[in-house]
Amino acid sequence: MAQNEARLAALVAAVIKELQAAGAFPGGAGAAAEPASAPAAAPGELTLDLPDPTTPEARRRPGVAAPRDPAALKALMAATTARLGVGRAGPRYTTTALLRFQADHAITQDALYRDVDPAVLAALGLFSVQTAVTGGKQEYLLRPDLGRRLSDAARRTVVEQCRPAPNLQIVVGDGLSAAAVEANAPEMFPVLTQGAQAAGLTVGTPFFIKYCRVGVLNDIGDLLRPDVVVLLIGERPGLGRAEALSAYMAFRPKTGDTDADRDVVCNIFNGGGTNPLEGAAFVIQIAQKMLKHQASGVKLKQLSA
Repeated sequence: MAQNEARLAALVAAVIKELQAAGAFPGGAGAAAEPASAPAAAPGELTLDLPDPTTPEARRRPGVAAPRDPAALKALMAATTARLGVGRAGPRYTTTALLRFQADHAITQDALYRDVDPAVLAALGLFSVQTAVTGGKQEYLLRPDLGRRLSDAARRTVVEQCRPAPNLQIVVGDGLSAAAVEANAPEMFPVLTQGAQAAGLTVGTPFFIKYCRVGVLNDIGDLLRPDVVVLLIGERPGLGRAEALSAYMAFRPKTGDTDADRDVVCNIFNGGGTNPLEGAAFVIQIAQKMLKHQASGVKLKQLSA
C-alpha cells in the first residue's frame, strides 16, 4: 500500500510539473501571460488562487496562443464586447475563459433575482406598490401577464397617494434587473424633474412598482389619466452586463394599448450605452413631442415624419 501511494504521489508531482511548464498554473513557464498580481506558486506546489478573469485588462488579453496577427486580434477584441480570442484547450474553453463566463453569468443571476435596494427608493422619495404577482420572483418570471397588472391594493394606493392628471407621470419598475435601477435612476431623476419644470410640464407623484412589466403602463394611464407616462425599468441582463435601463413612454396609455403605442429609450447606462443624463434629456424631448402631436408610438412617428 505504501508503495502504491508513493507511485501515485510521484505521478501527481510529474503531472503538476508538466502543467506548470505549459503555463497552466501561476509560476509555471507559460505564466508570463498572466498579470503581475497573479499569486506565485513555489516549485512543485499547486495553488488554486487565480487572478481575477473579469478585470478590464484580463478581458482585453487574447487567449489565443501565437496568433498570426496579434495587433489585429487585439484591435478586433477592443471593438466589440463579443467573446473573441478566448483561445481553447483542445476542443474546450480555457480555464480562464470558463471562469470569466461563469462570473459574468453570476452577475446576470444576481441582477435578475435580487430586489432593488430600499435605500435607493427612499432616497428618491418613492413609495412602493406591487403588481398582481403573488408567488415571488419565480412566478414573476413565469407569468409576464401578472406583471402587467397592478394588484388591487396597489391600485388603491396609487389613487390615494398620486396627483391625478399630470402632464408627466414618472414611474420606476424593477423589471429584470435591480442593478439597472440602482445604477441609473438616481442620476436620471433630477434631470427628468428639472427638465419637466423647465418645459412647463406638471409632474405627478413618482412611485416604484415591484415585479413590473412594461404593460403596466396601461393600468397607470387608466388610474391617473396623465398625458405622458415614463416607466424606467431594468432591461433583461446580458452576460456581465446588468446595468442597462430602458425608459418606456406612452401618450395617455389605456387598457388595450400595445407596444405599437409606445416609445422607448433603451440601453441607458454609463460606459458604453446612452449616458443616463442624456437619456433623461431624450425622455423630456420625446414627451414634448408627444404632447405636441397628441400621440405616441407608430402614430407619433407618422405625424412627426
